[in-house]
Amino acid sequence: MPISAAEPLLQVAGLASGYGKIAVLRAVDLTVGAGEVVALLGPNGAGKTTLLRAVSGLLPWSGSVRFAGRDLSGSSARDTVQAGLVHVIEGHRVFTQLAVADNLLLAAYDLPRGERTARVEEVLELFPEIAAKRHERAAALSGGQQQILAVAQGLVRRPRLLMLDEPSAGLSPVLVDRVLVVVKRLRDAGTAVLLVEQLIEKALALADRVYALARGSIVLEARTSEPDLPLRLEQAYLAAAPGGD
Repeated sequence: MPISAAEPLLQVAGLASGYGKIAVLRAVDLTVGAGEVVALLGPNGAGKTTLLRAVSGLLPWSGSVRFAGRDLSGSSARDTVQAGLVHVIEGHRVFTQLAVADNLLLAAYDLPRGERTARVEEVLELFPEIAAKRHERAAALSGGQQQILAVAQGLVRRPRLLMLDEPSAGLSPVLVDRVLVVVKRLRDAGTAVLLVEQLIEKALALADRVYALARGSIVLEARTSEPDLPLRLEQAYLAAAPGGD
């Protein structure tokens, strides 16, 4: 029986999406509650990134996606951001020729000048690694620091739901822990997080619930407090693998 998230903020039902004629997702159901951290796990090629791209308006989809009670049918990526749903895309998607501070200001381009400045300072306090280089071009940052900057760009929006796609990619263990500490702070402050992550143990330690996606379909939904969860995840992956029972 599906586990209903308290006070659903994001509700996805029967979602199908892909790239042109290539179908990737089939009949995906998923919910994220207000202030909840949900981990989305699965092997490479399972469709995790496609799911986030569809929900955030970067890919066409069929089915139903509702955010804060609003139907997102036909919404663009800009619409979803303005509604409070922010997607931090995998990889170092920053403007390398702009200064770190300017990257953050650009993320809040549609806010009043004073508000933009306040939010940039707020985010830089969370990440001293990039705060020390605020006036340097993003190109001068290490790959890990560029990833930190990408996460910081999302936080500038003060989202109600932050979707993070592989935030640990390219980061040192110290920076991975820094990002995950920030995710925990966001949850404590009432921000919901949908986290795609390959570091399964760290994701499960942080999340309230978990979905496993394999071959474009949800194969497991569970609370992370369940004692047999690692075994259930393994069985779900094996069953969904080509040739699996």
